[in-house]
Amino acid sequence: MSKQVMIVTGGSRGIGAEIAKLGAIDGYAVCISYLHNKAAADAIVDGIVQAGGEAIAIAADMAIEADILNLFQTVDQKFGTVTALVNNAGILEKQMRVDQMDAARMQRIFSTNVIGSFLCAREAVKRMSTLHGGSGGAIVNISSVAARAGGPGEYVDYAASKGAIDTLTIGLAKEVATEGIRVNAVRPGVIYTEIHASGGEPGRVDRVKSNVPMQRGGEANEVAQAVLWLLSDKASYTTGSLLDVTGGR
Repeated sequence: MSKQVMIVTGGSRGIGAEIAKLGAIDGYAVCISYLHNKAAADAIVDGIVQAGGEAIAIAADMAIEADILNLFQTVDQKFGTVTALVNNAGILEKQMRVDQMDAARMQRIFSTNVIGSFLCAREAVKRMSTLHGGSGGAIVNISSVAARAGGPGEYVDYAASKGAIDTLTIGLAKEVATEGIRVNAVRPGVIYTEIHASGGEPGRVDRVKSNVPMQRGGEANEVAQAVLWLLSDKASYTTGSLLDVTGGR
């Protein structure tokens, strides 16, 4: 059996870090990308290696195509062909209404969250697709419940970017279904991660958890478990699906 190789974008913290750790436990050689926090990324890699796994961390800005190309080329050289891609990297900015947003903010959000995910998916398909001589693989995109909730008064732009991820998931899944590639998305609800601080409200989960039927926020590991299932052979007949991990929200 050829080596199973996983790329997790934005894997230095939160959901991405948990996906990387679970992937290593499942036997993947794992590459995580990070934007700025090399120390956090190295800590994830060190933990995996000390536990007997294989892992590397590569700096890559998802808004820069050259960084994405370097990410995949480095993985080719270090581990071999990627067999699992998790498009996890995503950003949001300070909570505000649409009538307060400027174009520069929208460009930042969509360049990273949407275009970056498209480019990573493109590079993965070039390597995985049987049409290109590959042996297949799986892609999981990290969307958000915001895609259907809309993010009013907080970050409609972020929500719209995740709506685009849902469409990417459905369209690409159909496009490559006969080429050995499955494409799915996980849509987390309110999860305890650092991303809420980027929106200016670190304690947001505790504020809104009463609106969740299960009356609690989710943990990053709970999202990661869903991602690993979708990447596994246990989900062999699942593609084009949007799996909500939201506590019923």
